[in-house]
Amino acid sequence: MSQQEDLAAVQSRLDELVRRVGQLEQTVEALRASGPVTAAAAAPAAKVRTELVTIPDAPYDNALWTDSDDEGLGVRDRHAP
Repeated sequence: MSQQEDLAAVQSRLDELVRRVGQLEQTVEALRASGPVTAAAAAPAAKVRTELVTIPDAPYDNALWTDSDDEGLGVRDRHAP
C-alpha cells in the first residue's frame, strides 16, 4: 500500500470511530434522561445477598497445610533456589 492509501484507510477508520462515539453519547444521554436505574430494575432475576458470613478468629488446623507447597517459594522447610 502506498502512503496515500494508508492515510485514506486511517481516515476512514477514524471517521467510523467518531460516528460510533457519537452514537454511544446519544445512547448514554437517552439512558440518563430516562431516570435512574435501580439494581433490581437492571437485573430483575438477580438476588441480592445481605447476610454476612462470620469467619472465626481461631487458627486453622495445621493438618490442612500438610504436604502443601508455597507457590513460587518451593517446598516447605527447604530453601528456595
